[in-house]
Amino acid sequence: MLAVGVIAFGLAWWLGLYLLARDPRRALLRRAGGGLVAYALALACDALRASGPGAPAADLLGRLNALLVFLPILAWSGAAILLLPEGPRRSALDLAWRRGLAPVAALALVGAAAGGLLGPEPTPAYTLIGALLLIPLAGALALLVRERAALRSLGLVGLVGAAILFLGLGAALLIFPLGWVPRELALLAIGFDLAMLGVAVAITDAFDAGERLRPDLLRSLLACTAAALILGGQVALAMLLGAGAGPPLVALLLATVAAAIALQALAGPVQSLLDRLAFPEAPALQQARADLRASAEALPRLSDELDLAALDEAELARLTRRALSHMGDLPRLASSPLTRLPAVTARLQARGAPDHPLERAAELRALLAESIGRLKPRDGGEFGTGDAWRHYNALYFPYVAGLRPYSRRADHGDLDPVRRQALEWLATQVPERTLYNWQSSAARLIASDLRAASG
Repeated sequence: MLAVGVIAFGLAWWLGLYLLARDPRRALLRRAGGGLVAYALALACDALRASGPGAPAADLLGRLNALLVFLPILAWSGAAILLLPEGPRRSALDLAWRRGLAPVAALALVGAAAGGLLGPEPTPAYTLIGALLLIPLAGALALLVRERAALRSLGLVGLVGAAILFLGLGAALLIFPLGWVPRELALLAIGFDLAMLGVAVAITDAFDAGERLRPDLLRSLLACTAAALILGGQVALAMLLGAGAGPPLVALLLATVAAAIALQALAGPVQSLLDRLAFPEAPALQQARADLRASAEALPRLSDELDLAALDEAELARLTRRALSHMGDLPRLASSPLTRLPAVTARLQARGAPDHPLERAAELRALLAESIGRLKPRDGGEFGTGDAWRHYNALYFPYVAGLRPYSRRADHGDLDPVRRQALEWLATQVPERTLYNWQSSAARLIASDLRAASG
């Protein structure tokens, strides 16, 4: 049973980190990946508790296990909301989840675990908290079914709906045990459901970006599996040769597998950290190495099967919207299928540049910037707040000028007067949702301009 638990832990840990590493800025990936990571840690606690530690340690592990089993249910109710079609309803539900349900439920779970109300054995508090967490998950499933006609892929909706349904049933078996279903089996069933949901979210993210998923996903899985087998296999071999499966060696096995997978799944951020430590006085070198790594990571995702000429207006606008959001991140922009536009190829040939992903991304960024510039009203001013300026302001200042009006951590200390005025206007006069809507409508104009430029 330990081997099954370690394999399930490793798969959940890998898939969670893979989703988080795809794009940490996307809330959907953060929630889905965070839920899988929490579930993997729950499996680790369960494996450690089964190895027979002392009573105090077993009690602590039982509490942690109960807490971590509930967190994926909470995370996936939030992820399911983001799978709904964009609109006021999704925005309102997401706001209620972020500012209401998620923090309140998380605090309640931590408080219940600290107070001994959560543990491996069901208690009235355990049952009540679990039942309350199942309500938003069931609501999200009902909304997905109701809105299935408006979603892009009915097949994907079926996969997500089935996974959420079985996730709820598996969680219900933990919350309301029937006696004839072992707890370990219920945990593994939840893991299978979470894996289906994780793959569905990865498919959704790749579809939204116009990227290929299979090569990137398979390479990550193979690399992480090889690392876990090479490093974790040595600990497992020592246990089989007579060292036993006591708590210290089980903890060492889990930690080794987790570290091996993390070093592969998060190779880019780890390398960036090492570069900052090794080359503290060479920021240009750090950036150059980071760009090369990101370019190499983008290659397996780049789709060369997409027929851009056959795309309808909505699909091209969606890809354009995603490319605009990556204008400040050249390596990430390199995975956009819009880098294969005929206009980009013509620009590369005109200046005799090599056909390299970063070169294509640079040309696409220049092409987007020129299209955004054509949205600027021709009255000779640098900034305005009238209706004629909204599309230009919505794209130029966040994506070209790099302003982040709603971020408290952004550094806007060194701005010229025009950008300072634009920042104050966006932050005080334009709600975040309004800016998003302006950007979406402006992206459709940019998409039409790109199609015209590509003939």
